[in-house]
Amino acid sequence: MPSIQSPYTHGFFRVAACTPRVELADPRANLAATQELAQQADLRQVGLAVFPELGLSAYAIDDLLLQDALLDEVQEVLAELCCTTRDLSPILVVGAPLKAEGALFNCALAIHRGRILCAVPKTYLPNYREFYEKRHFVSARDALCTNLNIAGQEAPFGTDVLLEVTQVPGLAIHLEICEDLWVPLPPSSYAALAGATVLVNLSASNATIGKAEYRRLLGAMQSGRCIAAYVYSAAGYGESTTDLAWDGHAMIHENGELLAESQRFTTAGGMILADIDLDRLRQDRQRTTSFTDCASLHRDRLDHFRRVAVAFQPPEGDLPLQRKVERFPFVPSDPLSLDQRCAEVYAIQQQGLARRLQACGLEHAVIGISGGVDSAQAALITAGAFDLLGLPRCQIFGYSLPGLATGKHTRSNAMALMKQLGFSASEIDIRPACLQMLRDIGHPYARGEPLYDITFENVQAGERTSHLFRLANFHRGLVVGTGDLSELALGYTTYGVGDQMSHYGVNASLPKTLIRHLLHWQLERQPAPVRQVLRKILATASSPELVPTGDETQLQRAEDTVGPYALQDFFLYYISRFGYRPAKVAYLAEQAWGDAARGNWPSNLPDSERVAYSEEVIRHWLAVFLQRFFAGSQFKRSALPNGPKVGSGGSLSPRSDWRAPSDSHATVWLDALNRPRRR
Repeated sequence: MPSIQSPYTHGFFRVAACTPRVELADPRANLAATQELAQQADLRQVGLAVFPELGLSAYAIDDLLLQDALLDEVQEVLAELCCTTRDLSPILVVGAPLKAEGALFNCALAIHRGRILCAVPKTYLPNYREFYEKRHFVSARDALCTNLNIAGQEAPFGTDVLLEVTQVPGLAIHLEICEDLWVPLPPSSYAALAGATVLVNLSASNATIGKAEYRRLLGAMQSGRCIAAYVYSAAGYGESTTDLAWDGHAMIHENGELLAESQRFTTAGGMILADIDLDRLRQDRQRTTSFTDCASLHRDRLDHFRRVAVAFQPPEGDLPLQRKVERFPFVPSDPLSLDQRCAEVYAIQQQGLARRLQACGLEHAVIGISGGVDSAQAALITAGAFDLLGLPRCQIFGYSLPGLATGKHTRSNAMALMKQLGFSASEIDIRPACLQMLRDIGHPYARGEPLYDITFENVQAGERTSHLFRLANFHRGLVVGTGDLSELALGYTTYGVGDQMSHYGVNASLPKTLIRHLLHWQLERQPAPVRQVLRKILATASSPELVPTGDETQLQRAEDTVGPYALQDFFLYYISRFGYRPAKVAYLAEQAWGDAARGNWPSNLPDSERVAYSEEVIRHWLAVFLQRFFAGSQFKRSALPNGPKVGSGGSLSPRSDWRAPSDSHATVWLDALNRPRRR
């Protein structure tokens, strides 16, 4: 049984794309190179190791492929490869020319523990420009036999073979070869519809200018369309350079995302690794109902797939994860992608609000500005929406609504931001109204007792929203909501006439961590006076400002109650987007935020993000998340105002990505947090 600290325990499967140095028409030398990389893969606990097209003979040997001496030698080294790798753990996929039915086939062979699992012939033979494979090979469609004797073993032969690994839930492997990927309907597309989750390509694609990027796009698109992993290994150094060059390009994609890529044009053999997340693939296929629809439309072709059981035993013991786990899954780590993402977020939010204003026939907006990041983001969106509509910003009525615990610092930031953005800015002191409410309901605070309970907090939150709605009536405007996705997930909002309610919630699908990055992005794009205020707001801790601390410079900290937003957003992403088991979410959080992750921090990581959490802290706050998300707050989300869905990470709108009963329990998830994965 794998350790709880092993990727195999948490639904991952380790794959390798190998690019050995090849010798032309020298199967024995190529066998040695293959064996060496196979042994390295075994030492690194790999489950599947993929080698290039015709790797045992070499690809660029032209008419030497028709020499019996060479083909006989290939058979001998195949038998030897089976024998010498009998004690190795990985499933090996190698390329070799095979004779059958008086013809020659370009084949991919899967070998495990000395057994040849299958041989898959290439379907599409390129015969254009520099390629003329039809001179030597015939296509898989011309094969008549369904089994073949290879190196003394009988093995399934054809493109209709799926390798099902019974000890690894959700793992089914399909093989195809080079050109098969480049056609409009790759064989792997049908295999994926039939259940294959890991698609393998043995390639000998030569190098030309711009071709590597096109390969990346092909791998990304095929893995994305098929909701699968795609493992690609291409021939490299040693292939003939008579007329061509070879770069040894290897890639591993998962559902459109590049997980690993080789260094091209090296003179030595190499190997790249990645841990494929089979749970993610399964979850995405379950949620993407059109995937099943497509499979149903091609049922007549899929029913003929043959399934070969593979007895692969996952390695035991602790094993480091071979995969980067982003600390901020809602935020791209690549600067260029982040720049594009931020620009798109603002465009979506601004257009959503502009359209709502136009549809309602309104030319005024009302917004409460607290001096925190959420209301700052909503203010920038509102300003942009009015610019989009050609309306003057003075028709945005911004209000600071200080209550019984509001600090001078945030009040100052709120007023400064509104004025610098050109709003009609005002301050309304809601303390008298709050005190009157507390007196009316007989709350001890009204009698001088320092009781700061939930009633005390919600009276203030409700009074702020009540003022905003009546101000909207007065100005014939629309109340712009400022609450974010993180607060909705944790139920950290006041229900009804509180911060949960507005006419349009522009931030409703933005998590707190993304909002902070969006504001940082604006620091380079706003006028200097606005930038100055934004820096002060970003330096202020998140606070509802509802409970006095006795020191106006020290605000009530939201994270003391609900936990670090960085962790809670991490949990939210994997629980709501993928439906992962809590134990797996904790494992991933430890990879990204645990003490061991310190060594993987980039040198340019800001000091504010140089934070690590112990396993106990991670699991504590995950338990808090599970309780609040599943048992305490769905009724608030069920009554959520309209607001634009922004990211593929989803929203919690009952009209979009998340539908759930308001009276459910969290018991199943809390129990699963400490329960081993069931196989």
